[in-house]
Amino acid sequence: MADVHTGTCFCGAVEVRVTGQPNAMGYCHCRSCRSWSGGPVNAFSLWPPEAVAVTKGAEHLATYEGSEVSHRQYCTRCGGHLMTRHPPLNMVDVYAATIPTLAFAPQVHVNYAETVLPMRDGLPKLKDFPKEFGGSGEMVAE
Repeated sequence: MADVHTGTCFCGAVEVRVTGQPNAMGYCHCRSCRSWSGGPVNAFSLWPPEAVAVTKGAEHLATYEGSEVSHRQYCTRCGGHLMTRHPPLNMVDVYAATIPTLAFAPQVHVNYAETVLPMRDGLPKLKDFPKEFGGSGEMVAE
């Protein structure tokens, strides 16, 4: 049986279910994610779109298309951030905080050149994105 995790926005009006395992988990340090999350870093979990379903409150889900790459989704009732769809990558970032039962196991830091919170955890630190996602794939030191 596949792993199933359910999470909600801040008020609980929107419920999201993920099935299986994420393709990747890690931290994004870019200015855009920091600004959107209101924190110094965003903990991400990347899923194939077919593994992500809105199971309640779809009428309260809105999208802010900040760029062609990031379509950020949030609840219109409480403003709670839930996920970001990345159409060119065919992935959905369901924020790790949205799905509390998922055992968050970060594998990488992306956009570490923009960090405001250095994290010395031994994980790979990419200057921007992996080459497969249009980045340089260049590593930076902790």
